Amino acid sequence: MSESKGVLQGFKEFLMRGNVIELAVAVVVGAAFTNIVNAVVKGVINPIVGALGSQNLDNYKACLTTCHTDRKTGAFTDGIYVLWGSVLSSALTFLITAAVVYFLMILPMNKWKERQAARKSVDNTPLAPTEVELLTEIRDALIAQRTASPTVPSQNSGTIGTQKTQD
Repeated sequence: MSESKGVLQGFKEFLMRGNVIELAVAVVVGAAFTNIVNAVVKGVINPIVGALGSQNLDNYKACLTTCHTDRKTGAFTDGIYVLWGSVLSSALTFLITAAVVYFLMILPMNKWKERQAARKSVDNTPLAPTEVELLTEIRDALIAQRTASPTVPSQNSGTIGTQKTQD
């Protein structure tokens, strides 16, 4: 995650990944945004599509066999037909919901996790010895050098060991 990914690549990975927590967040937030998304599809997308034909995507149908329509309502009375407009409307609703969940929930959460991971790696580095610890080590080394016999360093001493002097 240290390398920078494109936003669309991250969105694609989010859609293709089966992470349970992200899926649960998507379901909850998606349910909360259903009315907003439906309003966007009905108020913005349908009029754009309506420039080509009917504003209601449910009216877009294709007949697979000979179909007869009711002259008053325009509905198919018999035959086999596919309601591809309803499928298109549902697909648009899904994509808008997924985009809202990703850009408002998942992307900020991933950035927060990256910052936490970067901060944690800095916290795991060993601390430099304090002045008191260094002075204690120096004192122990000098005492050992003066007495010319190895002494047991104090509990606070670290890497400086005892030294013997030559007579």
